[in-house]
Amino acid sequence: MRFPSLAVACVLAIPPAGWSQPAASGTPVPQAAQQLLTLPEALALAEAANPVLRAKTAQLSAAQGAATDAGALLQNNPQLSLEGTRRRIAASSGDESWNEWNAGVAQTFEIAGQPGWRREAAHAGLDAVGLEIEHERLQQRAEVARRFYRVLALQRRVAIEGEATRLFDNTAQAVERRRAAGEDTRLDANVALVEAERARNHLASTQEQLLEARAALATPLQLTPQQLPVVEGVLEPVAVGYDEAELLARASAQPRLQALSARERSAQARLKLEQAARYPDVTLGVAAGREGPPSARENLTTFSLSVPLPLFRHNATAIGQAASEASQAGIERQSAERDTPTQVHALWARLQSLRQRIERLERSVLPALSRNEQLSSRSLQAGQIGLLELLITNRQVLDARRELLDALLDYQTTRLTLEATAGFSGRP
Repeated sequence: MRFPSLAVACVLAIPPAGWSQPAASGTPVPQAAQQLLTLPEALALAEAANPVLRAKTAQLSAAQGAATDAGALLQNNPQLSLEGTRRRIAASSGDESWNEWNAGVAQTFEIAGQPGWRREAAHAGLDAVGLEIEHERLQQRAEVARRFYRVLALQRRVAIEGEATRLFDNTAQAVERRRAAGEDTRLDANVALVEAERARNHLASTQEQLLEARAALATPLQLTPQQLPVVEGVLEPVAVGYDEAELLARASAQPRLQALSARERSAQARLKLEQAARYPDVTLGVAAGREGPPSARENLTTFSLSVPLPLFRHNATAIGQAASEASQAGIERQSAERDTPTQVHALWARLQSLRQRIERLERSVLPALSRNEQLSSRSLQAGQIGLLELLITNRQVLDARRELLDALLDYQTTRLTLEATAGFSGRP
């Protein structure tokens, strides 16, 4: 069976870089005609607009306030007391009256080292909030970059599916003309028609995924539905500039682990503070006053010392809660320190495997398929192959390009996850 009229339609053209396939048209348009968003621009928008990071940053004021209060000279404010008395005495010569007054000041002192523990807990908590903000910023950058690369990959996928749709449409039309001329069978026409419909279905499905990906990227950027982003960038791997040993070294000092250590120090200091609170505070006071009738006025100076008796309440509830929080903080820190190197090692191994897959596809598979395209075109013109062999060749080319695009996206996603896990803040 010969298909000389299909020779042109059988060549699956590689879509040019920087082109996208719109949903309503089969004709690709250059992305330069649309408002494009680069990765640095996306990261800058997320840094300024993301509500999650802004909410985390707002917690810094509370931690700073706690640190300021903990740094005060004394935890309790002094108490000032004023007392005035109008005294009246009935006497034989008549009633006598006069005014008496008393003024004093009292100060409560902590005697078990509570101010030091309070300051340590507050400053460790402030350090933890700052480190958590940095960790949240790194995670947000990685998440925005992952969504960016997904949009970029789907834009390329739409272009590939658009080319496939046009290829199979042209093939189906050519086979239908040959069937009408009696040169091909109804089965050949039906097979070509099914492939064309499947190609259109793949294109529609990919366009739906692209719309969802653009909406997902618009969320952290706080863009309106009319501003769904169209992105441009490089999906291919570039030199990362680090190795596994460097990532493992960075992982031990990443912001999340430092924040967990600070949280543990803060919890331990709060436990010491609650334990010290079992000791009663001492209140010292001094007062001065004048009493007595005008003919015999007395100047009084009074010193006082008061200590509550710890007979019934021993602060057991607060101590138990603080001990539980300290234990949980320690467990969380130990778990993170144990799991992070394992995650870094696994992600690094996956990254190397993906790089090798990409290299094999680019070095061996795609060139071989390109040669198969040329051979199938010549064989088709010579009448040496039929429709089935032609479809198999085209499917292989499409599948290989899809696999390469998926591998590129997996590579970028894995790289971003690896760098975020290790606390690496280099190129997004």
